[in-house]
Amino acid sequence: TWGYKMNRGGFRGRGGSSRGEPKRFGRGDGFKRRSGPGGRRGGFGGRRGGPGGRRGGPGAQGGQKVAIEPHPAFEGVFIMHSKNDDALVTKNMAPGVSVYNEKRVTVEEGEKKIEYRVWNPFRSKLGAAIVGGIENIYIKPGSKVLYLGAASGTTVSHVSDIVGETGVVYAVEFSKRSGRDLVNMSKKRTNVIPIIDDARYPQRYRMLVGMCDVVFADVAQPDQARILGLNAQYFVKNGGHFVISIKANCIDSTLPAEAAFAKEVARLRVEKFKPQEQLTLEPYERDHAVVTGIYRPIVKQTAQETLGDATEEGVEAPAEDSQFFFISICSCI
Repeated sequence: TWGYKMNRGGFRGRGGSSRGEPKRFGRGDGFKRRSGPGGRRGGFGGRRGGPGGRRGGPGAQGGQKVAIEPHPAFEGVFIMHSKNDDALVTKNMAPGVSVYNEKRVTVEEGEKKIEYRVWNPFRSKLGAAIVGGIENIYIKPGSKVLYLGAASGTTVSHVSDIVGETGVVYAVEFSKRSGRDLVNMSKKRTNVIPIIDDARYPQRYRMLVGMCDVVFADVAQPDQARILGLNAQYFVKNGGHFVISIKANCIDSTLPAEAAFAKEVARLRVEKFKPQEQLTLEPYERDHAVVTGIYRPIVKQTAQETLGDATEEGVEAPAEDSQFFFISICSCI
């Protein structure tokens, strides 16, 4: 449950009628009408303007005491414990500013006040994956993250909170309308670099993006594995990591969701990704899955294994006498 009761005059004053009465299109917004204060159609203190509306749901009320503790699995992510419910939160990089009208909580730690932002899993696939129990997102303080499909910056803002001042988020978005909101959000977050361009052509913004530790993709395209692979070739180091959100209907609407996920995971392997974990996002997103793993895993071999591989390929290992002879010649020179 992610709704929160807020003392704003309630949520019932939207013009609906009380039970047993015919529905009228009254405002019910708490303003004084002809019926006088406390009147039937939503005056001050009236039936429809009471605090704590029906849609508020359980949650952290204004002024309520809460406890914040670090998430046991993800550095930079926190859990808020309140009387009614728990919530996922991140430390706000821009105190006093909300990105998508999310709940903000201020906690006093000694003489300092720290502000946290509630991370709604119904608005963020990465947040839904964390709440769903994914083992690793590979994003932590100081990480350099390439984010494909940034939209208006809802999840990007929380990634910005996680990586902190020492990290950076390269946010790529194709839509001009969403890109405008993304740019406005980044004005108050110095670690976010907005890029309004097509992720299918990473060479266009290759001068803006440095080598990254993690790439996150939420592009919802039939060829999203290829798009992820193209960007990883340019910007993700060997042994780096990836996180991709897969929408089954975008891959193949004629297949069941599980078959569509398996088809996309096979494509990821062709693009030199090594998937390590797959998690569906029910009940937060329908027919969605998040896949995480490694890009171009670095295989560490000992000298003996390397020598054995060379022998199997037909290259004869040098004899011991020839090695000593070669070393003696070099020493004389």
